[in-house]
Amino acid sequence: MPRILVTEELAEGGLQKMRAAGHEVDVRLGLSPEELCGVIPGAHALVVRSATQVDDALLAAGTDLVVVGRAGVGLDNVDIESATRRGVMVANAPESNIVSAAEHTMAMLLAVARNVPQAHAALVQGRWERSKWEGVELFDKVLGVAGLGRIGKLVAQRAAAFGMHVIAYDPWVSEERARAMNVELVDLDGLVERSDFLTVHLPKNKDTIGLINAEKMSRAKKSLRIINVARGGIVDEADLADAVKNGVIAGAALDVFSKEPMTDSPLFSVDGIVVTPHLGASTTEAQDRAGDDIADQIVLALAGDFVPYAVNISAADANETLKPYLPLAERLGALFAGAAGDSTEIEVVASGEIGAYDTRILTLSALKGFLGRRVSESVTFVNAPQIAERLGLTVKETKNPGSANSDYVNLVTLRAGSHSIAATLVGQRRQARIVLVDDHITDVPPSDNMLVVRNDDRPGVIGIVGTLLGNRNVNIADMDVGRALTPGTALMVIAPTAEVDEATVAELRAAPGIIEVTVLRG
Repeated sequence: MPRILVTEELAEGGLQKMRAAGHEVDVRLGLSPEELCGVIPGAHALVVRSATQVDDALLAAGTDLVVVGRAGVGLDNVDIESATRRGVMVANAPESNIVSAAEHTMAMLLAVARNVPQAHAALVQGRWERSKWEGVELFDKVLGVAGLGRIGKLVAQRAAAFGMHVIAYDPWVSEERARAMNVELVDLDGLVERSDFLTVHLPKNKDTIGLINAEKMSRAKKSLRIINVARGGIVDEADLADAVKNGVIAGAALDVFSKEPMTDSPLFSVDGIVVTPHLGASTTEAQDRAGDDIADQIVLALAGDFVPYAVNISAADANETLKPYLPLAERLGALFAGAAGDSTEIEVVASGEIGAYDTRILTLSALKGFLGRRVSESVTFVNAPQIAERLGLTVKETKNPGSANSDYVNLVTLRAGSHSIAATLVGQRRQARIVLVDDHITDVPPSDNMLVVRNDDRPGVIGIVGTLLGNRNVNIADMDVGRALTPGTALMVIAPTAEVDEATVAELRAAPGIIEVTVLRG
């Protein structure tokens, strides 16, 4: 039974999901790094939030780890590079708290605009300071959004409802997509210079740490107010405190800090700055959603299935058209490993409707199956490209978005050297069928054990094969025979009910009229 180690509080619904899938859920809270390294051996999955540091030492100790799941969005506490190098999948729950974070951003935006915390504190201390805490309206102001991702998009929508003009900086967003959201794209300097309010929704990395600093703030309007509900350190905190204190900008609202917990900061003594202790995801709904979402990812990962929110897989998400073909591609890859021989290049071809999409995950599925038959180590979506590179195997991806052929709407084809195999899904039940083997048209379901027999096209050869297998007590579940395109040859695709031993295969290869026998094992 796979063991899932949970090191931080997780909603009960998420824990129950993982138990219902048949996994042992081992909840260990408050462990030191040393204690965690001591209990992680034997764990197949690790579920954390933001406090647990999943560093190289911990990953090295977790020799059985398949997946690390972060119940939330940010992954700055996980060494993704080390995990990828070790073949460990890293997944998060990026949709779990986006509404909560967007709503908290709006709460901070309103709080800093109307001096809500300061006025509250004064009043409960017995001071009626109505004139002192005069604020500003959001209406007709310019909101600058740094990062137009999931949360930034929601903030832009909500700001528009307040009558704000929204501009945004995001080098990964197209002009077309921005226009569809009624947002004007600008560069970072333009964002800072034009904004009345600036909200940060960027990931934290080497390029974004200290992105909003004294130099940037010196370009801003004196009325600028900065909000950060993303990640601490993107806004330089010392520079921000000085800028607000000295009137360079009007104020700020921060929910995140460069180091957390943060209980002593120059920000705390500046009247124009509103602070909260990382409450962006702190809603009942977000916590429940994070637990449920990461549980789903963990269950998929341990089952060897595609994980939609894996962050260290070099492929895009699979849409509904492509998704049913992923298990087929993996099965086909495993079967084809026996036919490819010592080839140093394989080609994965997606034809038909599926060829119109990003098929990297389809190619990765085929590679996962292919390598699973080639190497003794565990092959995952994460380490498959690394293993291929180590073996000197080149993987080529080809897309034919037109019709696969006159008979099939979609077709997945694998090629290596002179050999090829193609399969599709047929009928309303989407049953898998191998429809092409080399130059031979066939129609057999994929099986764990298959024989491809190329033979002389003359009477009696089929009988020889059937008799030989029968004498060896080999039962045949499916069989397809017919002429190949090569003159004078024919092909048999045979699916025995059990694995055929090497002695039987050798005898078959030596039989009269047999040109070639290839063993496929799925």
